[in-house]
Amino acid sequence: MSSNLGTLFRISTFGESHCKGVGVVIDGCPPGMALTEEDIQPQLDRRRPGQSSLTTDREEADRVIIVSGTENGRTLGTPILLQVANQDQRPGDYGPMNEIPRPSHADYTYLLKYGIRASSGGGRSSARETIGTVAAGAVARKILQDLGIEIVAWVSSVGAIEALGIDQETLTAAQVDQQEIRCPDPAAAFRMRSLVAELKDAGDSVGGIVSCVIRHVPPGLGEPTYEKLEAKLAQAMLAIPASKGFEIGSGFAGSRQRGSEHNDLFTVKGNRLGTLTNNSGGVQGGISNGESIFFRVAFKPPATIALPQPTVDFSGRPVTLEAQGRHDPCVVPRAVPIVEAMAALVLVDMVMRQEAGKALRYAKG
Repeated sequence: MSSNLGTLFRISTFGESHCKGVGVVIDGCPPGMALTEEDIQPQLDRRRPGQSSLTTDREEADRVIIVSGTENGRTLGTPILLQVANQDQRPGDYGPMNEIPRPSHADYTYLLKYGIRASSGGGRSSARETIGTVAAGAVARKILQDLGIEIVAWVSSVGAIEALGIDQETLTAAQVDQQEIRCPDPAAAFRMRSLVAELKDAGDSVGGIVSCVIRHVPPGLGEPTYEKLEAKLAQAMLAIPASKGFEIGSGFAGSRQRGSEHNDLFTVKGNRLGTLTNNSGGVQGGISNGESIFFRVAFKPPATIALPQPTVDFSGRPVTLEAQGRHDPCVVPRAVPIVEAMAALVLVDMVMRQEAGKALRYAKG
């Protein structure tokens, strides 16, 4: 199993949805940086369950503890261990489903691969695993903020309902969090919230899209050919549970355009070249060009639903599954901080790799 991400800024997450706890080990964080639990907790609060009527009813405080890697509120340059306890565990909710693979869930594939699986809550395939990612992402964001890099994600669609009129160059996280659905278009947010509430009552679920912008990105980030910036972002985003699609810049819509329409023409911006449009999404040739990076991540409807589903058990016998447990009717409101965290982890690692490359060039003269 691979639970690691990054080259110079490296993380390794651990834990299952119903074990004693989850967390992350961070290796490669620079020494001397101010870091306490208060720097990390706000992002975990944005991700945690039970924060609104639109999410799972599971109640978890998700209080993070820094176990190692800091002293007197400063990083030591040694591995940082962040841990969160699982408190509201109900593995008994999954007893009736021990012999039934949930449709579109990872029960069947994990059993095929490992010959064993966590029988409650999906184990490592549960979104609870993302606690470690979000905690590590909060540390990465502190480094990026010192460089002036900003990351803002938001819900841009739920089902067929789309947000309109979003200015991605001025949007703030505070504006996003004003709506519990995390859509900054109030009219669309109202319709989204009504749909999710309706489906939660009905025992069903719905998918959606999270959009993300990364502003003030220095040019030159990315490691062609096989670790292009957009490739690393895609890898990170598609590692998030329930994600099913990634597109950057114009994405698939760009395939319907002509080159004369799609090309980002150059202009002068201050002391550097810039582009008049940003169909490339801030990345060209796998390398950041200094424009804002913009991408979207599609999430499927949560697989575990309460509606009766005719299926078969692991032995192939026909059964009707009515799933128990507490699950999100739509993951995108809680996916917003996860997308931001993944983006931060990719960006900080690429920044470090770029700076290391510069140091080597300078050393050689």
